[in-house]
Amino acid sequence: MEVAVGQKHKQLEFAVASVSELASPSSKISTSSTVVACFGFDSGVAEVRFYRESNPDEALHVALPTSRLFKLSPVESVCISEGSETGKQQSYSRAITIQFRKDEESRAFHCAFEQWKKEVVIQGSCFQNGTLSASKSKFDDKIELSSAKMYFHYYGQLLHQQNMLQDYVRTGTYYAAVIENRTDFVGRVVVDVGAGSGILSLFAAQAGAKHVYAVEASEMAEYARKLIAGNPFLGERITVVKGKIEEVELPEKADILISEPMGTLLVNERMLETYVIARDRFLVPNGKMFPTNGRIHMAPFSDEYLFVEIANKALFWQQQDYYGVDLTPLYGSAFQGYFSQPVVDAFDPRVLVAPAISHVIDFTSIKEEDLYEIDVALKFTASVGVRIHGLACWFDVLFDGSTVQRWLTTAPGAPTTHWYQLRCILSQPLYVMPGQEITGQLHMIAHNAQSYTIHLTMSTKMWGPGAGQGGILQTSSCKLDLKEPYYRMSQPQPYSNAQDQLTQNLLNTQEIQIQSRDEELSEWMQEPSLNFDAELH
Repeated sequence: MEVAVGQKHKQLEFAVASVSELASPSSKISTSSTVVACFGFDSGVAEVRFYRESNPDEALHVALPTSRLFKLSPVESVCISEGSETGKQQSYSRAITIQFRKDEESRAFHCAFEQWKKEVVIQGSCFQNGTLSASKSKFDDKIELSSAKMYFHYYGQLLHQQNMLQDYVRTGTYYAAVIENRTDFVGRVVVDVGAGSGILSLFAAQAGAKHVYAVEASEMAEYARKLIAGNPFLGERITVVKGKIEEVELPEKADILISEPMGTLLVNERMLETYVIARDRFLVPNGKMFPTNGRIHMAPFSDEYLFVEIANKALFWQQQDYYGVDLTPLYGSAFQGYFSQPVVDAFDPRVLVAPAISHVIDFTSIKEEDLYEIDVALKFTASVGVRIHGLACWFDVLFDGSTVQRWLTTAPGAPTTHWYQLRCILSQPLYVMPGQEITGQLHMIAHNAQSYTIHLTMSTKMWGPGAGQGGILQTSSCKLDLKEPYYRMSQPQPYSNAQDQLTQNLLNTQEIQIQSRDEELSEWMQEPSLNFDAELH
């Protein structure tokens, strides 16, 4: 639990025309120099401070938790500070008039005033939007402090938010899923889980949400507040709540949750657990979740270029005279170390050598604990005789709107996203013949660095006449850390004609029977159509 949370928040400034106290006209801060309204904290209490830019030491201070702001005209407002209560009547001890230069500046100031007034600023304090629990949260119990610190630091930077916003497949799909399903948002209460820059909250407001609670634990909450204040027509219906979803309390339940909880291989960063916790804590029964469910797709692949590239990284340790030192004792460890890294890149779908299978995660019903260990039985039939180098993986998520069902996919051959695809490489490849069965297991165990340890085993079975009586011919396994991938952003290499001929067949056979609560969902739960021909030529 952080002490004096508010003291860590960045200040937010606005230029105004003039400010004066009603009871003391001589206190007017005139337009002779630039007048600044600065939102900040004094001893952990949110306040707005008015001062001349030329003389910042002389200022008017207004404590936000005990103040109210009223609009007198498009460019004039009055801020009244509460005094003591007498019975049911409430007295006010101070009033300040604020003159703005433009209507737009007035709206932005009002929006920021409400955001800061509602913000959680003191340990144990409870304002309209919620409170931070004084007890240690479930998040703190299962995630190590150093990992959480780096995680929130990363997402607290605008350059990383920009990287995600510029993923137009991601952002555009979210926008379409929300706007095309206005009926799900109009007049509804929305909670944005891990709001980041606040872009999804603004989308929800555009779609007609009655109110949006944008919950964000990193310092990005300050930028979100600034962005939302700069869009006052939407921002007046958005409250930024700085804190972890496991800790904050909200004044009302949500009709719909919206979030972008997906990491590499869907589950990396373990934010899906936070999304499920938000569902259990804040979503009304039968409320909607955007996204609604996700699928991890898996298929064996053959990629000699990639295998040689990874294996060659360890050649450095085969030097017997490196400045007089024999490095070979570490070669074996280095070789295994390079193969313990999952490879993240955009691979050519022609490397796939069998139709994919899928593992479905229904966000509306899965238990948080079910995400601690994920076990997938692997079973494929090879379509070509080739050397298998490992397992290729990607994911998609479904937005099950009342009007439109929309998919966001990271499949190979589809437009590339910032998630790319992922491949687990075997240090000992397997040989297969056409029609030969490939079995195995993908076992993922969550760890406290907000990721997963991956245990992959793949085996080839006997084939041909009498294969039903035969057993395993070859087995290869590996252990990988999803937290430490190898980001390989080189262009895909050319592949053989034999693999090229398999492409369309393999990618068009990724149909999976998915059990749903409603038989009417069966049609849209089929794999989204992808035009791979356009990508491959």
